[in-house]
This record gives sequence, structure tokens and C-alpha cells, in this order.
Amino acid sequence: MKQILTLILTIFTISLQAQIIISGKVIDSKKQPILGASVYLDGTYDGTSSNEKGEFSFKTEEKGTQTLVVSFVSYETFVKFDDVKNLKNLQIKLKDDINSLDAVVINAGTFKAGEAAKVTVLKPLDIVTTANAVGDVLGALQTLPGTSANPEDGRLFVRGGNADETQIFIDGMRVFTPYSPTPNNAPTRGRYSPFLFKGITFSTGGYSAEFGQALSGVLDLTTIDKPDQEKTEISLMTLGVGLGNTQIFGKNSLSINASYINLKPYTDLFPDRNEFIKPFQSASGEAVYRHSFKDDSMLKIYSAFSYTDLEVIQDDINFDDGLRFGLNNRNLYINSSYKNKIGNNWRIESGFSFTKDNSTLKIEDDNIENSENSAHFKVKLNKQFSSRFRVSFGSEYFITKFDEIYNPINDQTFKYGFDNNIFASFAETDIFFSKNLATKIGVRAEHSDLLNQFTISPRASISYKTGKNAQFSLAYGQFYQNPSTNYLKFNEDFKAENTTHLIANFQHTKQNQIFRIEAYYKDYKDLVKFDSEQPNFISNFNNNGTAFAKGIDVFWRQNGKIKNTDYWISYSFLDTKRDFRNYPTAATPNFASAHNLSIVGKHFIENLQSQVGFAYNFASGRTYTNPNEPGFLNNKTKSFNSVSLNWAYLIDQQKILYFSLNNALGTKNVFGYNYKNTPNINGNFDRQAIVPNADTFFFVGFFWTISDDKTSNNLNNL
Repeated sequence: MKQILTLILTIFTISLQAQIIISGKVIDSKKQPILGASVYLDGTYDGTSSNEKGEFSFKTEEKGTQTLVVSFVSYETFVKFDDVKNLKNLQIKLKDDINSLDAVVINAGTFKAGEAAKVTVLKPLDIVTTANAVGDVLGALQTLPGTSANPEDGRLFVRGGNADETQIFIDGMRVFTPYSPTPNNAPTRGRYSPFLFKGITFSTGGYSAEFGQALSGVLDLTTIDKPDQEKTEISLMTLGVGLGNTQIFGKNSLSINASYINLKPYTDLFPDRNEFIKPFQSASGEAVYRHSFKDDSMLKIYSAFSYTDLEVIQDDINFDDGLRFGLNNRNLYINSSYKNKIGNNWRIESGFSFTKDNSTLKIEDDNIENSENSAHFKVKLNKQFSSRFRVSFGSEYFITKFDEIYNPINDQTFKYGFDNNIFASFAETDIFFSKNLATKIGVRAEHSDLLNQFTISPRASISYKTGKNAQFSLAYGQFYQNPSTNYLKFNEDFKAENTTHLIANFQHTKQNQIFRIEAYYKDYKDLVKFDSEQPNFISNFNNNGTAFAKGIDVFWRQNGKIKNTDYWISYSFLDTKRDFRNYPTAATPNFASAHNLSIVGKHFIENLQSQVGFAYNFASGRTYTNPNEPGFLNNKTKSFNSVSLNWAYLIDQQKILYFSLNNALGTKNVFGYNYKNTPNINGNFDRQAIVPNADTFFFVGFFWTISDDKTSNNLNNL
């Protein structure tokens, strides 16, 4: 018996000697103890949790070098490799996890749309369910602050800049001709279907060094990586028809969309003061092929073709029989992008885009034919060295060849154009000092062959999180852009136009709620000026133009506070003056309005399986020149007001009936005035108001999705 007790005591003593106690304390960056942190040896069952003092202690029989792991929610995981004998009385400080949902976001000047974004102000479906957007990406974005209402144009006018100052990209590749052509005072639309995009980044200023050749803003559209189901979509509309199909085969998928629009039925029902000889008609088609490789690598090939044709006699005060205008446009766009992981956690992204655009214009008896062939090549490398330090850099090359032929009646033919190649390189780094403080610093260098000019554009932004739901951001940037085609085709002796952006932003977010306010200042230099009524061969051009724009943008969105109701409110104040083009003095340009307000609401009615929505748009008056009074841009139009309504009815889970009524109250909006070239007998100049082609626009559509997923259309998700 004594021998047995001795043996047991010996084994117990050896066991105690073999066990080692691992101990320490877990604290945060402010040296406060962390309760409940998980502490363990990797690959074993040995471990524990920290107590209210942050302390931990546990025993192990492991020997030699081991891996100690300490983790806690919203903190970076701590890992230590050492001999277990040294894992005693440790002081472990956990760093904030900058990838957590409550981490700071660098967002000055930028709106995100997409489910993957940490902070989303719009969803892709908002594009097709906003009452006044009528399924157009541009229409939905014009309900955001920072944009000015120009309903007679339809393009994006951002923070005092004209529409040419905002560039559009698809998967990071340039779209050189993103808008469908239209006659004067008829709004354009974007060429591309919103259903093909999973996310939208809209920068109204201070954007990344990755993008250039834009003085005011950048719109980057991201296509869907992989469709969730095979389906066929059929749409029947008052203005035309549409058909789409998606097929998935292994790691490949193919989506095809086609549509045809003809405005003749509409112009017959709602005639205006214009006479259509050929009604506006357009046909378009899009195709997206995707192939998924391992390690999240992806190849996408996107192509789009559109055709537009019309001929109209527009009522014009200076033409007794009206101004005859004809347009025929053919546009081809191809975009290919590839991303892949390479050695040591680097990622490579490369792409190519090509645009071929041909237009034939008929103005009275004169004909103008122009063609633009443009290409964009790009390669980008990026690496996340840690959760706190990321770097990206790359190069790109732009090629543009523009040719135009002018055939005036009974006169000689004029041929002219230009070739412009731009090489650019960029580098950018994201540094996260903590979960509450981050900065983005970048630089872009460009060389234009046509202008023989080299430019350097520094960019920087910083964001600081002041509380759980609030943060401040500041941004600075220098931006360059070559003069527009309207100038380069007549003269090549220019410098790049440029501007400096300063932005201060405050944002407060909670679940289903966001508020942001942003102040900005833009200083323009080297803008193009000329001394004729319109730019032409005999115009005297220079780069002596200047401008400024300053203002405040406010955005508020709330979803679900009122049952089944989602709404947002945008307001912008803009103060701007320009001395450019043929302006005799600095003045507020006629495309800028001081006050812009948008209110958008959507409500789902469960009993009726319907979603109803409305959108109200207000813009203060815009400047115009009244030759009967002294001064330049000396008057303002009345304010713009429009109320739009829509209703979507779910017939069943795969069929939706959609109604939309733009400017439901029939408000008589005026966008400016055309004046007679010669005075009347009283010595005054008669005028004619510039008004929309139709005061009220009515749209009806039937959308049918055929797929195995019987819940493919659900109005609760719209």
C-alpha cells in the first residue's frame, strides 16, 4: 500500500512539473482591460477567457515553441510565437479592427451605392424605383446633393461644373461617349442598363488619384460578378420593348439585353410645338460574359451597341419655318477587365475599353459627319500589407482620334479633327492609424501628346471618427482635364484646364439611417476662352479663363422608421461665377442654380402588393441674358418645380406592372429664353421661352421575369 501511494505521489509530482502556467493581461489601446477575450494555444484545447480585469491564466502540458492567440470582437487578433516557458505575465494590447463595421470610412466627396458598401446612400434598385428617374442611372443620381437640375439636358452637372467635367467609367474603364445624343432642349439618357450593375461610386469632388481627366466628378459603375440565377426578362412599355436573358454554365455566365424605343405613339398623343419628320427611335443591345477563376479571379467582357435616328423641325424664334435638325448616331462600346492574385498577396487588375462613335447631323441644309475612335488601357497593382496599410499604383494610356467633315450647302467641304494620346501613372496609399483615424494619400502624373504638357496632381484625404456613429473628413486635390472636343477640333494650342478642390464633410450613420453635410470650395484656372459667338476656325482662343464654386450639400435618408416607408432628402447651395468661353465678364453660368432640393419617398402597401413612390424636385432660377436690359446674364428664370409619381403592382412573384408620371402637376417650367436676332419696331428684342418638349411625361411598363426562382421579383426589396 505504501508503495502504491509513493507511485501515485511521484506521478502527480511529475505531472505538476510538466504543466506550465500561461498568464497575462489583455488591454485596449487606451490601456483599459478587455473582458471576455479568447486566449488559447493554437492547435490545442488549452485556453481560457480574460476576466473583468483583463487577466487570464491557464495550464498547459505543451512544450517548446507554440502559438498564442488572443482575439475579441472588433479588435485585431493578436498572435505570438514563443517558447511556452516565456508566456508568463504578458501584457497584450489589442488594436482596433479597422475592418469592423463601425470603423472609420474615407468618404469626403464620395457617395457609395451597393450592398457591399459599409455606408450606402443609394442601392442599385433605387435607380429603377425612383419616380423621376425612369430607370436611368443619371436620373437617380440627380436626386443626390451636389448635382444641379438641368432637365432640358439630362447630363450630370456637379458643383458648378458643366457636364463635360464629370467622367463615367465601367469597371474602372473610361466610357468616352456615355450619353445618347438628342436634339437641343431634349434630355439625354445614359446608354447602359442599370440592371447590369451591382454598385455605384459617385464622387462629387476630391476623388481618387486612380482617376483623371475630370474637373468636377467621377461616376464609376461596377458590373455584377456572377448572376444569382438563370432567367429571361421581358418588358413591354408605352415607348418600346425590351428582352433580356442570363445563362450560367459552370464558372461562366452570359447576360444579353436588347431594347427598342420609338416615340411616335407618344408624340401623336401629346403633340408639342416641334414637328417630327422622323420620330425619335433607338435600338440598343448589351452583352456581358463572365468567367470565374480560382482565388476570386475574374474575367469580364462587356459590349454595348446603340443606334439613334430622328429628324425634327424645331420651333425657333429666328426661323420662320422652324429649324430643321436631323440626327443619326451609331455607337459601339467594348470593355474587358481582368483581376487576379499574384505572388505574396499582390493583386493585379487590368482592363481595356474601346469606343467607336459615328454621328451624322443635318442642320437646315448643312451636313456634319463626325467619328470618334477612343481606347483606354489600364493596369493596376495593389497590396494590403496589413489591415492598417494598403498601397496601389498603376499606369494607363488613353487614345482619341476625332474626325469631322462639314458640308455646307453650295460650298466647299471642310475636314478637320485631332489625335490625342495621354499617358498617366498614379500611386495611392491608405493608412489606418486606428479604427477612428485614417488617411488616403495619392499622386497622379499625366502627359498629353497633343498639348505637349506634363502635369502632377496631388490628392489627400483624412477621416476621424468622433463617436460610435459620427465622423469628420477633409479632402484636398488638384485636377486636370484637356479642353473639350468642341475646342480641340478647331485649335490645339491649349493648356490643360485645372481646378483645386477643398472639402470638409461630417457624416452620422445608424442602422437604416444616414445624415451627411459637406462644404466645398473649387478654384478653377486655365479655362478656355474665345471671342466669337460659337467656337470655330476663326475664333481667337486662349487659356485665360477662371472660375470658383463654393457651397454646402446636405443629405438625409431613413428607411423603416415609418413602417414600410423609405425616403431621402437632398439639398444643395451653390455660389459660383465663371469667366470662360465667350463671357465678357465673370458671371454665374446659365447651367448653375443656387438652390437644389430633392425629396424622394417610397411606401409599400402590403394589402395591395404595391409600392407607391413620389419625387419632388426644386431648383432656383438660372441666369440668362436679356438684351433689352444692360448687362450680361442679367436675369433669372422662375424656379423649377416638378412632382413625379410612380406605382409598381406585383401581379405575381414574376410579373410587375409599373406606372410613372413625371411632372404630374403639369408645372410650366422655363429653362431660359431665345431672343430674336433683330429688334422689333419698338427697338426691343422679342423672346421665346425654352421649355421641355412635353410638360408631363407618362410611362407604363410590364416586366416579366421567367426563371426557376419563383420569388425573383419581390416588391418588399424594391
